[in-house]
Amino acid sequence: MATQKNEGFPLERTRNIGIMAHIDAGKTTATERMLFYTGRLHRMGEVHDGAATMDFMEQEKERGITITSAATTCYWDDHRINIIDTPGHVDFTVEVERSLRVLDGAIALFCAVGGVEPQSETVWRQADKYGVPRMGFVNKMDRTGADFENVLQMMKDRLNANPVPIQYPIGSGDMFRGVIDLIENKAVVWDDESQGMKWDVLEIPDDMKSTARKWRINLLESVAEYDDALLMKYLEGDEEIQPEELEAVIRKATLNRDITPMMCGSALKNKGVQRLLDGVVKYLPSPNDVPPVTGHDPEQKRDAEAAARRATKEAKEEADDEEEVEKIEADEEEYEVVRRPKEDDPFSAVAFKITTDPYVGKLTFIRVYSGTLEAGTKVYNPARDETERVGRLMFMHANSREDIDMVRAGDIAAVVGPKNLKTGDTICDPEQPVVLESMDFPEPVIRIAVEPKTKADRDKLMSGLVKLAEEDPTFEVSTDEETGQTIIAGMGELHLEIIVDRLKREFKVEANVGQPQVAYREALTRTIDEHYVLKKQTGGRGQFAEVYMEVGPSEEGKGLEFENEIKGGVIPKEFIPSVERGIASAMEDGPIAGYPIEGVKIRLYDGDHHDVDSDQNAFEIAGRLGFRDAAQKADPVLMEPIMDVEVVTPDEYMGDIIGDLNSRRGQIGKMDQRNDAQVINAKVPLSEMFGYSTDLRSISQGRAIYTMQFEAYEPVPENIAKEILDEDTIGAAA
Repeated sequence: MATQKNEGFPLERTRNIGIMAHIDAGKTTATERMLFYTGRLHRMGEVHDGAATMDFMEQEKERGITITSAATTCYWDDHRINIIDTPGHVDFTVEVERSLRVLDGAIALFCAVGGVEPQSETVWRQADKYGVPRMGFVNKMDRTGADFENVLQMMKDRLNANPVPIQYPIGSGDMFRGVIDLIENKAVVWDDESQGMKWDVLEIPDDMKSTARKWRINLLESVAEYDDALLMKYLEGDEEIQPEELEAVIRKATLNRDITPMMCGSALKNKGVQRLLDGVVKYLPSPNDVPPVTGHDPEQKRDAEAAARRATKEAKEEADDEEEVEKIEADEEEYEVVRRPKEDDPFSAVAFKITTDPYVGKLTFIRVYSGTLEAGTKVYNPARDETERVGRLMFMHANSREDIDMVRAGDIAAVVGPKNLKTGDTICDPEQPVVLESMDFPEPVIRIAVEPKTKADRDKLMSGLVKLAEEDPTFEVSTDEETGQTIIAGMGELHLEIIVDRLKREFKVEANVGQPQVAYREALTRTIDEHYVLKKQTGGRGQFAEVYMEVGPSEEGKGLEFENEIKGGVIPKEFIPSVERGIASAMEDGPIAGYPIEGVKIRLYDGDHHDVDSDQNAFEIAGRLGFRDAAQKADPVLMEPIMDVEVVTPDEYMGDIIGDLNSRRGQIGKMDQRNDAQVINAKVPLSEMFGYSTDLRSISQGRAIYTMQFEAYEPVPENIAKEILDEDTIGAAA
């Protein structure tokens, strides 16, 4: 395929957006309509037919859900719109996380019937985390039970959002015909015969004029406070307010994340999508509208930290033994680097997604933040301290590729060539290195054992798993040292089911799969003092390390919180990290059943060393063995993942569903009425939720639905813990 010249597109007319929502809100259908109306597609594919362009994986076509995010580009009103369609299922939330990290704006889709679902809350928090401006689209207004105003209220209550309607629906359910444009004060009605390609702009129907007036006033009052000139005009009477003035203030408030402009329609029925595209152009940011990205110069940071270490050492050497010397920190501002979305700035980009293409091999998706990159040139990866050559550059349209000669600031593209890039890595100009903000991903909560059916499958199995783990940061592969089994871990049953299916389809691996296992954790419940001495003498140089440390649970509840309070050099500074490494290593194997330990706080406050027999290895061993002894004394408990479960059910099945959740050790929370259905919220241990979808269908005759997502780790009741430990013992013996 011939390489196309990438002439670049004005940044002020570029939009990098994502479409985010809970499962079954209609994200892919909306994207399909966008591509059709912009001329990117010549026919609309339907999700339920397995023909949607953006759902190109076989598993997506079969299940009718989005599993992996897909990128594409289209053009509307002389603007370039780069779109990433993200999954809605909680098992694949990593796809949303890494997409939002590199996007400038987002469309939040809501089902007009379901409103704000648990996964809606998750993706909204992710957008908040990265400061992404967004607009809202209430989809499926054609469905029975659609309630636009209810969705707005749910956004206020559950998301703490400020939704400001700029449209209001004309009818709902079977009577949904169009929208009232509150900016233009006109009715917009779509033509069904033309697949929504034609529409009429009409006067507002008489029976809706009072409603339209009410919501027009709401719009003006909501945005007038963000512009003094608009406020004065509003106070004098809104007849003088021009649509262009109002749109400019809405854009300003949206970019500041003060409001979320709300639109509505039905993507499936071809109503509202063109106006949504208009909204993307008018209200969502260009790369020029977001703050420049900041990172750090890795070389300057290393130099600054080395200088700080030297200064601390010199201060300690000059001080009296009893004198406290504070650690001297490097000034981060000294090595902070700013990259602006300009072609003449040094090249920088973040790798946010990795896939394996059967034809070109490893594809790495990047967002370019500054400068330009040509095919065939070298890039530097400061995280790996490696320089690699970029062989090919391409724009992606779902699973099809368009080779290009260059990428520029503001582009979202794929590169072929670098072998060791990981999700979240920065690539940059080798002469002007920078490390940009990376990403954090949740830990897997469920695991299963897999083993090849034949010897021929063994090598293919590990090769496939390694490639899949490289693509997905929430998927982990390990080997059980006791049994020799290969263990895969992920975010849920569906996540692992897809992984096993991909092994079979893409890597031709036949594997036996064990029953799902919960990824338990262990935790300490009280704080103790631990004194440990490592003293070995076997002839010649021995090993000596002595540590005093306070060991207990961390208030943060996750990972290791290590505090160094050593004074007077009783333990040399260069040995302190070794103690921390030893403790971190011991945390991987808890005292109860060998599960990782969560949430530990260590205060290292005293110790001793020997001028000859002490080294980094000795203190690492002392840290590891000392922590193991302490963990056994600190009343350890078994922890289990608790899931936030939401069930939507008709009234008649409510009692049976609550009873079933109670039998699963669920704690019932709030219950709400949502249109003609009941919504049950509960906290339920993951171990009790295996097979729940089948049981729920049976209880409700297929009429109830549920969603769940990870909430937190909590202690396992003593009687349940004993059963789990007995099962582990039996399993280990077998």
